[in-house]
Amino acid sequence: RHNDAKHPLHHVSVLADFGLRAEDPGMGKLISALMSHQDPGGSFQTLMQLYKRFGGVEGEHWVWMMCDAPTVLYGLLSFGLYGDPEVKRATDHMVAHIRHNGWPCAVGEPLGEKFKGPGKREDPCPLANLISLKAVSLIPDMLESEIAQTGAEMLLRHWEHQKERKLYLFAMGTDFRKLKYPFVWYDILHVADVLSRFPFVHKDSRFREIVATITEQADEQGRYTANSMYRAWKDWSFADKKNPSPWLTFLVYRVKYRMKMGV
Repeated sequence: RHNDAKHPLHHVSVLADFGLRAEDPGMGKLISALMSHQDPGGSFQTLMQLYKRFGGVEGEHWVWMMCDAPTVLYGLLSFGLYGDPEVKRATDHMVAHIRHNGWPCAVGEPLGEKFKGPGKREDPCPLANLISLKAVSLIPDMLESEIAQTGAEMLLRHWEHQKERKLYLFAMGTDFRKLKYPFVWYDILHVADVLSRFPFVHKDSRFREIVATITEQADEQGRYTANSMYRAWKDWSFADKKNPSPWLTFLVYRVKYRMKMGV
């Protein structure tokens, strides 16, 4: 499951969020493992259980999906490997899949062309779009690019039209608005964090509505407490639903700092 918080993929994302770099102790082995399986097209693969009823080949296979591969890429870019040729290939492969309305549900072999997620083929996938845009945010010469603007607009339009319909079963209701970490799924703080990385978004009224929905959840001292958590991370402060979390508070204030709203 893509929202399985204990999956190693999300540990990679957390390490990236915490600021680890390729030269830090123990990172070499992790990076080698992440880069050991790469699709001929360029995207890095993860081991996945596939089923014939979903259009794949039964059994465990190394495969890339647009809702997984960008997280691996985000980790590698964050660890400082932007100049690596294989990371560059993975970046080009991800970017090449964007359409006029954002990143779609896309997969590699052995899933094949018959595979389709729970949505319309012509629609973008919100989760794939979110994590792809997060990877793009770590490429300096793409921060103001048409690619970045297309990805950001997909998220902003989803917010703008949230009451009209879901995209690939992703909605922006009560659960979406809950503060939660790690950034495993499609939720409000994850969306705000990614969008805040792009200066051209900061004055957009839709983005400011998203941020206001978050900041109204602060306590009297301006601190933030998780109102949802992943049991796999229950021993971390950001999973404590009874007490303010230093990490969640930092994440919100970083969004505000990026917007130059003051802290």
